[in-house]
Amino acid sequence: MAITLTEKAAVEVKRVLDEQKMDDETCLRVGVVGGGCSGFSYSLKFEKDYDEAADSKFDYHGVGVIVDKKSALYLDGTVIDWYDGLDRRGFTFENPNAVKSCGCGSSFQA
Repeated sequence: MAITLTEKAAVEVKRVLDEQKMDDETCLRVGVVGGGCSGFSYSLKFEKDYDEAADSKFDYHGVGVIVDKKSALYLDGTVIDWYDGLDRRGFTFENPNAVKSCGCGSSFQA
């Protein structure tokens, strides 16, 4: 159970896929990269490439989600949601593995 994509987040991903006219095979790749003010940053991108040996693939509310196995170690149990408020708008990450997160929520320390 590496990650969970909420229904609100899935709706936003589908909206972007439709807006960008990407085909049905396009998935959301979720990963972790070094950097950010806390040590690691979350990475989101769209792609079709999936390697069964190196990646895990999930389906949440009709959205294909790919996570590489190395990132999955840092993301296990993470919930990705979509927030749309007056103060900010974007994806949020609730990561139980994060020891410390930055104020903007886009980077963390494990």
